[in-house]
Amino acid sequence: MIFNSHDDEGWTAVALHRLNQITVGVPDVAAAGAYYRDFGLTDASSGATMDSALTLATVDGGEQLRIVQSNHRKLVELRIGADEPDDIDRIAGSLARLDIPSERSIDSIRAIDPGTELAVIVEVAPPISQGPTPTPSYNAPGVPARAGSRAPGIERAEAVKPRKLGHVVVGSTDQPGSQRFFGEGLGLKISDQVPGLAAFMRCSTDHHNVLVQKAPVAFLHHTAWEVNDVDDVGRGAMAMLEDHPERHVWGLGRHHVGSNFFWYLRDPAGNFSEYYSDLDCIIDDALWKPGIFEGMHGLYNWGPPVPPSFLAPEDLADLMTQEHGPRS
Repeated sequence: MIFNSHDDEGWTAVALHRLNQITVGVPDVAAAGAYYRDFGLTDASSGATMDSALTLATVDGGEQLRIVQSNHRKLVELRIGADEPDDIDRIAGSLARLDIPSERSIDSIRAIDPGTELAVIVEVAPPISQGPTPTPSYNAPGVPARAGSRAPGIERAEAVKPRKLGHVVVGSTDQPGSQRFFGEGLGLKISDQVPGLAAFMRCSTDHHNVLVQKAPVAFLHHTAWEVNDVDDVGRGAMAMLEDHPERHVWGLGRHHVGSNFFWYLRDPAGNFSEYYSDLDCIIDDALWKPGIFEGMHGLYNWGPPVPPSFLAPEDLADLMTQEHGPRS
């Protein structure tokens, strides 16, 4: 559970627990669908033509990716799970205090963040259930935990399947305002920050589920999908690159903020998708002290040099131009 407080209005508890689903707009739905099937998501709809919608699922999270047609790539909608209707009531009050319009139903609320231009729906939903995943044995100096056998990771033959959607990273033309929207308005908690640039925010026990970063235009930077371990990060990426080396963006590496292993790839529309594992987990808020990170630690702890296209996607200028043209 995630809890939110309001200093002037007393204590208000908002119980959030997961990312439910994202809707991503792309020019070619079928091409994007083929990419995310290769990525390991499974069909939850009957297929897609150029103009139709497509829904794909993860192993544990269910139908977590919806792809729709758009004249340019963008994150259209984000759905977050709450425990009960009372939590929706509390969010409605918080948004009203921020003078943010919202649309309310019995078990959901919808509002648009101006900085990211993103429609966010918080809705009553069951939590994600993930059974225990056995930790592979690792040999270490003085600790032959796997004596006499090969590493399990190299024996795996099955395709990598993401367990759940972990987080999304979005650019905001008003980063402080977007941070207030997600934090004070919806009830996400700040885990760590990069001053003047980004806030890592959570609606579950994961270190972050939404990262809002300063940008000249509202856009989707990347989506992140949890896999079992670092072997599956590597195996998944290598399978994606076998016939499509142009998909590679950045990896393998390990982030400093959040601690997770990562490998980033690019879908046909230009969105980045990340395989990750071993993300920090925050069960008890009292035991976690949010940190301030600057420089390279805001990006990674180790890995290949950061490619320029990761910091400023190559189509950013086009997205800025399209924002002033016809909208879909």
